[in-house]
Amino acid sequence: MSDSVIKVEGSIVVQVRFFFSFAKRKEEQNKFTTMLRNAKLLATKKCIFFFAFFTMSFAAYAQLPDMVYKDNVKCVRFHMYGDQESMPIYNLNSADQLELNFDDISSNVKNYYYTYQLCDYNWKPVDLSPFMYIKGFTQQRISTNRYSAIALTKYIHYQAMLPDRNTTITMSGNYLLKVFLDGDTSKLVFTRRLLVLEQKATIAAKVVQPLTPQWFNTHQKLQFTANVNGINTFSAAQQVKVVILQNNRWDNALKDVPPTFVRGTLLEYNTENTSIFPGGKEWRWLDVRSFRLQSDRVDHADYKTASTEIYLKTDGDRTNDRYVYYRDLNGLFMVMTYESINPNWQGDFATVHFNLAGPDGKPYANKDVYLAGQLTDYKINDQTKMIFNAEKGVYECSLFLKQGYYNYTYLVADKNNPAVQTSLEGNFWETENSYTILMYYKAFSDRADRLISVSQINSRANRAGFSF
Repeated sequence: MSDSVIKVEGSIVVQVRFFFSFAKRKEEQNKFTTMLRNAKLLATKKCIFFFAFFTMSFAAYAQLPDMVYKDNVKCVRFHMYGDQESMPIYNLNSADQLELNFDDISSNVKNYYYTYQLCDYNWKPVDLSPFMYIKGFTQQRISTNRYSAIALTKYIHYQAMLPDRNTTITMSGNYLLKVFLDGDTSKLVFTRRLLVLEQKATIAAKVVQPLTPQWFNTHQKLQFTANVNGINTFSAAQQVKVVILQNNRWDNALKDVPPTFVRGTLLEYNTENTSIFPGGKEWRWLDVRSFRLQSDRVDHADYKTASTEIYLKTDGDRTNDRYVYYRDLNGLFMVMTYESINPNWQGDFATVHFNLAGPDGKPYANKDVYLAGQLTDYKINDQTKMIFNAEKGVYECSLFLKQGYYNYTYLVADKNNPAVQTSLEGNFWETENSYTILMYYKAFSDRADRLISVSQINSRANRAGFSF
């Protein structure tokens, strides 16, 4: 073979080797590109997953107490068994029963479940596994329901007695009762506060008249002493937190009330400028226990084939009116009827129209007016906001209410700062109010605040010179 032939064959071999080498590098490059693309896709999916996780976690964290998230759910009631005026307080390891009632105005029976969420004294969820404070099933189905009868409004009434024997709470403190659909906690329907008490301290309290001149005739002050003998008092002043409620309201609760003196196991709270509430006035009332028998507050009613419209008499500003005592529910309401046996599933609903006269027929300058009371959960939102009717010179608001006896009031809020609110009732030292003192304790080894005492007192009870 000649040298020229060998050179040609060598060139071909080199070219073939180069071709296969190039093809191999191209294949490896394609594999690397595919791997890089898959890695980017996986990273994107992980980012989306973690974003969704943190979003869901934030949503769970942001769940608010005493909120209804579904428009079809009406008249949520949660209290001690048989006592609609009570707070839902459960004594740990006792035979106490709490009663939950609510109505669903949709036509189909739904699978409602409930669970508990442990919170700190400020109602922020605690980062603990439910198995740390729930013994048994962490979710429980609400199995008792009944279709409405007699009432024009068709609804399904649901009821549950808590705690269920299969779902027991093992730690004291603040809890959110969360009701949701189909066993899916993301389908939240409503929440309610629950207090679980572990009696470790006793509180002796009284309501006195403030000595400060600007509050002397208009406000009420609480003085109380707590005996914390049942807990470790190494640093009780720092570990004990006190929350005071007026008329079971959480929207104006006083928190972080400091003790004035610490004497051994006794904590005294009697500082002159703390634990002071405006006295207010006895609440406005509405009696719709019967739609046919129109009470004094009803102006007229419109009876339709499938519904009822009730129009109330126009209310006015009572700030400058004299104080007159009469028995009220301190802002609460009770589901009651005259014509039926069981108001839970025989009581009817009506659209009730509230009216409030503006000052000289004009709206309040730079103010918004809201309807308030347990009937609105004291929420400041579009549903409770009253709209000014320029033609009539009155504020108007409508609520879909069940038959019962209601207390309510009006709040005026600054448009620029809704947190600044005033009542249209006036404030009087003599007013009858109920107060609840909640005492929480958190040891250095605890991961949540324990509720160690609950004391309830009335401003007029056992006071000389006052009669009912």
